[in-house]
Amino acid sequence: MLNPILKTALKRRMKDIEVFMTEPHKVQEKIFQQLISKGADTEWGKKYNYKAHKNYSSFASSVPVSPYESLVPYIDRMMRGEPNILWPGKINWFSKSSGTTNAKSKFIPVSTESLKNCHYKGGKDLLALYFTAFPESKLFTGKGLGMGGTYYNNPAWENSYYGDISAVIMANLPVWAQYARTPDLKTALMDEWQAKIEKIAHLTIKQNVTNIAGVPTWTIVLLERILQLTGKKNLLEVWPNFETFYHGAVSFIPYRELFRKFFPDNRILYIETYNASEGFFGMQDRLRADDMLLMLDHGIFYEFIPAEEADSENPRIITLDQVELNNNYALVISTNGGLWRYKIGDTVKFTSLSPYRIKVSGRTKHFINAFGEELIIENAEIAISKASEKTGAVINEFTAAPIYLDHKGKGGHEWVIEFAKSPSNITRFTETLDEVLKQVNSDYEAKRHRDIALQMPVIHAAPQGTFYNWMKKRGKLGGQNKVPRLSNTREYIDDILKDLNQK
Repeated sequence: MLNPILKTALKRRMKDIEVFMTEPHKVQEKIFQQLISKGADTEWGKKYNYKAHKNYSSFASSVPVSPYESLVPYIDRMMRGEPNILWPGKINWFSKSSGTTNAKSKFIPVSTESLKNCHYKGGKDLLALYFTAFPESKLFTGKGLGMGGTYYNNPAWENSYYGDISAVIMANLPVWAQYARTPDLKTALMDEWQAKIEKIAHLTIKQNVTNIAGVPTWTIVLLERILQLTGKKNLLEVWPNFETFYHGAVSFIPYRELFRKFFPDNRILYIETYNASEGFFGMQDRLRADDMLLMLDHGIFYEFIPAEEADSENPRIITLDQVELNNNYALVISTNGGLWRYKIGDTVKFTSLSPYRIKVSGRTKHFINAFGEELIIENAEIAISKASEKTGAVINEFTAAPIYLDHKGKGGHEWVIEFAKSPSNITRFTETLDEVLKQVNSDYEAKRHRDIALQMPVIHAAPQGTFYNWMKKRGKLGGQNKVPRLSNTREYIDDILKDLNQK
């Protein structure tokens, strides 16, 4: 009964999606005016005289671009219950993220408007696009499996909470959405990750699961446990009506082959989403493509900084109508959660300008550039994927860092890779990785020329469970926690290698 009702309701949203696909700049201007109006009487809005800004040019010339550190004093006050600081009224929810800032954790305000008109709207849009493409889908004849993070009472103000964005969303879902998902809310939000995996595995074995939404890393742990418990060869023997996996937070490229083994049917769909603590920015609308539709009416106004200027004191900042194809841009957002010209830390590149579609190309602080090679996550993931394809390998996780130049020899890159299936030839894997990096990154190629600056990559094959145990040791299991794929320092890789050497 639920399936036809929800399918009909969700399809109505397609008209609005089509509007911002065909009239993107008009929609973004409307969002900009709405945000300025809402923020005018806040402390931030008064400080920067929002009532005087009638257009973007005036706004941009007066309001600074802000990293998280600049907003911390305001957010701290919001977490103590002070109203009208960055957004009207009091904020009761904060999304906690490890991020890549100098702070140990980021606390992103989640207003009622951002929950309803951004995160929830994003979820509905995802389903609307899905049912439009697949009208015969029986997604809602079964359950959607979602592994939420955890949320806690905020000790600074008893009427507020903080936690992973997945937990914030789950805790506030409408009744129909709660009915359509599994496990029960209490189990989904358990704070002991290993116990949660175990309980979810036992619960969902008996249910008709048709879809999963989650981070690939932690979903793999659950799926492997289910196979252990059932003794089945793959997950379709457990859930024969399974249709799709909605994934996000990290690139799916290194995980694709592993999921094909879990679900050995070409009809299973893998749909990428870009739902961060700060907002629901994008989703895969062409289900066989690898880019995402930029969502332009979720209460977010977008600006962009060319990636090469991301760390400049006075970078060039452009709006949506000025972006170009295949250039990397640092994302700057103003949102209905009270973030104003906020540098999120992600870089994106546009694959289409009509409509606007993007790929997440990396992080402004997750990269390796010890020798001017400017290696970004997208480069690494393409190379890992090609090397795996050539050698029959399947990857669980990886991280890489520089080998710094010293008196003993040349510099280079050192990789720790956890294989679910080892490559047929580790030397060929390494050579392919190196060759593809040269193909996709001219700076890397130049530094590798005749081994002048960079030597061949050094790869350590790590036993299964290495990254899970390392994340557990750091208290970073589950939720929005992600293995840092690239780092310009040796902080992470040295810690992992130390653990491996001790064993």
